[in-house]
Amino acid sequence: MNYWLFKSEPSVFSFEALKAKGKAGTQWDGVRNYAARNNMKAMQIGDLGFFYHSNDGLDVVGIAEVCALAHQDTTTDDPRWECVDIRAVKDVPKPVTLEQVKANPKLADMALVRLGRLSVQPVTPAEWKEVCRMGGLTPAP
Repeated sequence: MNYWLFKSEPSVFSFEALKAKGKAGTQWDGVRNYAARNNMKAMQIGDLGFFYHSNDGLDVVGIAEVCALAHQDTTTDDPRWECVDIRAVKDVPKPVTLEQVKANPKLADMALVRLGRLSVQPVTPAEWKEVCRMGGLTPAP
């Protein structure tokens, strides 16, 4: 299993909106950054990701699951842009703020700290475990 972080402005698409999509989920479309796209191409069904509210909130608020492999992003005809589908799994009981992440020495190398603008980021197993702990969750194996 691999772990990821998906960033979205809550005023554009929130974790509540993802939960409203139900078990079918939705495509994580509109990404126009090659590194983020390549991260999505590396994803497997069942991979988990943090759902991070950017700009307004600045916190990890939920857990999402990849439910469809990379495919053409339907918001463009350009074949270079692909996306995965994700669905909501659960809320983070105690949202983990960017400030808390930056203050935690165990997360100093996390992409969220180093690559702040990247909308789809890898998360290491150790980072996953630590953010889950901070958020009041028992991490997945």
